[in-house]
Amino acid sequence: MTTALNPQIVSFLQENETQMFSLLEDLVVIQSSSHNKVGVDRVARAIETFLSNSSAICRTVTQEHSGNHLVIRSPAAEADGRRQALLVGHMDTVFPQDTAFNWYKEDEHHSYGPGVIDMKGGLVVGLFALSALDAAGLLSEIPITFICNADEEIGSGTSGAMIRKEARHSAFAFVLECGGLNGEVVTGRKGNLSAKIDVTGEAGHAAFAGQDKASAILELAHKTIALEALNAPERGITVNVGQVQGGIGPNTVPALASARIDMRFLTLPEGSALEKHLKEIVAHQQVPNTAATCQVLTGRPPMPKCDANHNLYEIVQAVASDLGYYIQPEFRQGVSDANLIAAENVPVIDGLGPLGGRDHSEEEYMIKSSLLQRTILLACAIPACYAKYSAQSH
Repeated sequence: MTTALNPQIVSFLQENETQMFSLLEDLVVIQSSSHNKVGVDRVARAIETFLSNSSAICRTVTQEHSGNHLVIRSPAAEADGRRQALLVGHMDTVFPQDTAFNWYKEDEHHSYGPGVIDMKGGLVVGLFALSALDAAGLLSEIPITFICNADEEIGSGTSGAMIRKEARHSAFAFVLECGGLNGEVVTGRKGNLSAKIDVTGEAGHAAFAGQDKASAILELAHKTIALEALNAPERGITVNVGQVQGGIGPNTVPALASARIDMRFLTLPEGSALEKHLKEIVAHQQVPNTAATCQVLTGRPPMPKCDANHNLYEIVQAVASDLGYYIQPEFRQGVSDANLIAAENVPVIDGLGPLGGRDHSEEEYMIKSSLLQRTILLACAIPACYAKYSAQSH
């Protein structure tokens, strides 16, 4: 049996399962849309309050317009320059500030609420894992940094550089997005690119418009068809024009139109090629007297399946096996902050949060039994993995 399976860790978490759900409810009922700075900052303060009696050190990374980020370090991470274990979770949710989906409830098997698995449940897993390691006296021995960021759902624009910097000082990393319903943890992810196209034309009365009308919507339609033609699912490439706007009425030639595009890819060269095609399509004019510009909004590099991630997974899988838990690797289509960590060539496993489904919808739910299981797994995996990676560095 793995020496990391400290009975004190397991018993501490079993005894505190009720408190896990209390913290989960406290966090879920705080409305923390990515654009709700006040709400996200309340989540950060609630986390600081939870950790106030622990040995963990909390530091706020203040943001003027978006939510503040919270960086939590173990005493060992503060004390020396050894490579650390890095944990990452986000405090923001996709649900707008005025949503009616602002409640928490439970039944016998499930918990429900905004962010219950994406990813306030993951925050609870990380926080109680730290608490269990603290109770076992291990935070003074293992350098751990836990980043709770405020903007993952909108591309980690203000936190991405910080995450990548911390990754460069890390031996390995765990990201606490939700696990799969069949015990999956994530060992690879696609990369993505989010962009906006703006098209200008010439306004006019539809009754007098000829075939040469400078319709911004017509030009955008040509570009939409060209972009959709880039789809190559056999190569893992997806392109989706997911939102369009334009015009002021049916009897007016539209002078303005815009579209939002999402692109997904498996490799960096494929991502670069897609961006090149995007710019070529934007530059190619089909409708006379129209013009278009393109803005790349956010992007994340791929998190490729690789030996480094597989080796980290094998250690976690051995711990899970010793605990009697079943996990399996998954390549996930969506992106997360794990993509940023992978770009620094750091071994990273994602999907270590609780199990559930229907995230990004008002049916979001968590399987209640998985909250304790995933917390025990994380708390036991951290020392097991750190022992392995610290031994390799000597």
